[in-house]
Amino acid sequence: MNFLETIFNAIGAAPARELVIEIHGKTQRPTTGAELLDHVARARGFLRAAGIQPGDRVALLAPNSSRWVAADLAILAEGAIVVPLYSRQDPHELAVMVRDCTPALVLASDETLANALQKACDAPVRVALFAELLAATPLHEPPRPLAADAPVTIIYTSGTSGEPKGAVLTCANVDYMVPQTVAAVHAITGSRGAPDRVFHFLPLCFAGSRVMLWTQLYRGNPILLSTDLQNLVQEMATADPHYYLNVPAVLERIRNGVGAKIKERGGIAAALYERGQAAFRKQRAGTANLLDRLTLVAARKLVFSAIKRQVGPSLEFLICGSAALAEETQWWFELIGVRVYQVYGLTETTAIVTMDQPEKIEPGHVGLALRGCELKLDADGQLLVRGPGVFTGYWNRPEATAEALQAGWFHTGDQCEINSHGNLKIIGRVKNILVPESGHNIAPEPIEQLFLDHCPAATQCMLIGHARPHLILLVTGEVPDDAIEAAIARVNAGVPHYRKIKTHLRVPEAFTIENGLLTANQKLRRRAVEKYHHAAIARAYAS
Repeated sequence: MNFLETIFNAIGAAPARELVIEIHGKTQRPTTGAELLDHVARARGFLRAAGIQPGDRVALLAPNSSRWVAADLAILAEGAIVVPLYSRQDPHELAVMVRDCTPALVLASDETLANALQKACDAPVRVALFAELLAATPLHEPPRPLAADAPVTIIYTSGTSGEPKGAVLTCANVDYMVPQTVAAVHAITGSRGAPDRVFHFLPLCFAGSRVMLWTQLYRGNPILLSTDLQNLVQEMATADPHYYLNVPAVLERIRNGVGAKIKERGGIAAALYERGQAAFRKQRAGTANLLDRLTLVAARKLVFSAIKRQVGPSLEFLICGSAALAEETQWWFELIGVRVYQVYGLTETTAIVTMDQPEKIEPGHVGLALRGCELKLDADGQLLVRGPGVFTGYWNRPEATAEALQAGWFHTGDQCEINSHGNLKIIGRVKNILVPESGHNIAPEPIEQLFLDHCPAATQCMLIGHARPHLILLVTGEVPDDAIEAAIARVNAGVPHYRKIKTHLRVPEAFTIENGLLTANQKLRRRAVEKYHHAAIARAYAS
């Protein structure tokens, strides 16, 4: 039985269970298993009547919702290939993806998204709205058979440079991955006796989000979906989850926001907050004395427990992916009573390569290889991956596929280290390596993170200096110059001469998805940032 058949069986076994729950502010709008299957049947009826055949590409352009889930399952059940598109992405970038995969149909949630896409495309695109799907005559049939090597989805990479490429994932890829994630969740939660409350706010078009969705449906477990990222704090309170998937930028924001509020209030709480963290560091280093231990007990009881209630009263753990999480941030969440499990992977590896295990977490690392997945490093420290989760190639890109897949090994582009326990550490992207005029190879990410650790007032920065005489740090926002300079001094004190930051450049505008300087999952588009600020950077080096 493949993953899709298992999902349909699990949904059918619990028709009255509230399975997909949309969070709208203070209210929850549930869709039961029976209702979800009805929506899927209607969507399948529409697709069949529209002439969609097995192997056709069908693009899915919509924000998260129960209708998104129904459309995804319906396309898969018809044997077609789902091409999920990010609803907040620039329409012209979406048009590039549509031109590449030539879908037989695009399913859009509303006319606004449909019209924007059609306007951006240079050729007519066949589009249907969600309302049409759910008004169709239902088709009640088992899912069409899927061969192991049958493509089930094409997920476009975030495109930190150049045009995005469509990674083709097969039924076999998903059949391998979902049981792995189901087992991993069970190892953490055990037998709860009741469904987990799993909140999800990341777009379902991402590979990791999709695996999270399929994992919960495979288990017959409800998933609670955010519908308004501008109201995330309220939605989180309404959902009151046991856990959720997130990216490092979100956890850094939580940690920095809490620290800023406590510092602003001042008083005993602020002092105990700082002393408690210092005592926790000493405890981890094995140098804590009796006063440190008493301070830590008091801080946990009076300060950190209150922080935990604010972050999430029922929150048991977090799953963090997309990029490496700062070690101090992972320890901070541990201190407030929320364990963070890191996962690492790429779209091309069906989202996951390594995953933290409950008794083997090492903050600063992203876990051990999944069962059946092989890892090795090449001469440049680039991580190579081989195993059942590795994709078959990029859609219509034989040259890119041949470059990425060599002798069965996928070249991740990530510079990594593997310790004696097999735990993986991400250093940075190989292609992000800066080589200044000194000739040294410098990974920017560790230096950037070190600066952010020393400068809590800053939320974004980017190091530049490739083929230039020295390193300059771009810092966004209204951060005091003295705070920036103090943090840079602390960074420079601990690195060799060629990694020292000579000066900084203030850029008032934040790096965002909307201005094209961040990818959809919050990663820096470094080349775009340098191009965007080219004139200011040129003046900084000329001065």
